[in-house]
Amino acid sequence: MNNLPLISVIIPTYGREETLQDSIVDVLNQDYPNFEVLVVDQSPKHQPEIQAYLEEQAAANKIKLFRLDWASLPGARNYGVRRSAGEIILFIDDDVKLTPGFLAAHAKNYVQNPDVGAVAGRVFDRMKLGDSGGELEIEYLPPQAMDPGIAWYHIDLVHTTKPQQVLTTRGCNMSFRREIFFKHGLKFDERFRGSAVREESDFCLRVRQTGYKIWYDPEAHLVHLGEETGGCHDISMRSLKYQLTFYHNHFLLGLKNLTATQALRLYARLFDCHVLGHPPCHKSGSPIKIVTRAFFYTLGFLKALGTVIQSIWNDGQIYSRLDQQV
Repeated sequence: MNNLPLISVIIPTYGREETLQDSIVDVLNQDYPNFEVLVVDQSPKHQPEIQAYLEEQAAANKIKLFRLDWASLPGARNYGVRRSAGEIILFIDDDVKLTPGFLAAHAKNYVQNPDVGAVAGRVFDRMKLGDSGGELEIEYLPPQAMDPGIAWYHIDLVHTTKPQQVLTTRGCNMSFRREIFFKHGLKFDERFRGSAVREESDFCLRVRQTGYKIWYDPEAHLVHLGEETGGCHDISMRSLKYQLTFYHNHFLLGLKNLTATQALRLYARLFDCHVLGHPPCHKSGSPIKIVTRAFFYTLGFLKALGTVIQSIWNDGQIYSRLDQQV
């Protein structure tokens, strides 16, 4: 048992209370014998009982607690990685429920297959399962799910039941070999803003360039509660800022990682779904709302283009630069 790889479980958190505590309890109750827990806390303030719980667990050396005075999901991931010791680095959200065999399910993929550099676990997403009525099951994803131009509308890590190679993970349930970060030098791009949508997709496209496979294992499953506040949702999904960063992040993903043809296909599908509101988005077809969404679509592209141009002299890792341990 002592030969099992050390797993560093990193939990970035922002504005969560009871769900954060419950998530930590579930990690500490794992039947896997070799792991550490790092909580990267960006919350301005906790309820007294939650703060007391965090401090008690840290004092008992059950968790490593880090308090930050800034909020960035990719920044928090990078911060935790730099303080991790594990051969496997695993990220979960602060509003999840785990079974005791969760860590072991992730670990077995790395032990059994040296070609696997990342594991995408299954996510029982409360909202998406509700939309499907809980009846949908997919054995194998379609070929389009491996096409970086359109994959984002075909990847389903909620309803898929068979292990297989995938293009990306979901940020609330993903793990990586340590060397992805320390040998290949990959970091999460801290220019992915707001809710940080697509930050894990951007990272996984770069993982694939190392030659490692990203493997989906439905046995490495968790329940994602999808709390409406807190977490990486430091801005309301209905806010103007959210709309701008949503499109910015999608365009940044394309500009950084895709060929011109792949990017055009992504942007066309993004417009069809999120601006025009066609399935699977099912948004309002009101002319006013379409025009409003088109405005943010255009502004998001211009913002992303500016981000890429600025990368000539600034890689955007602003939060990592604040860290004295870099």
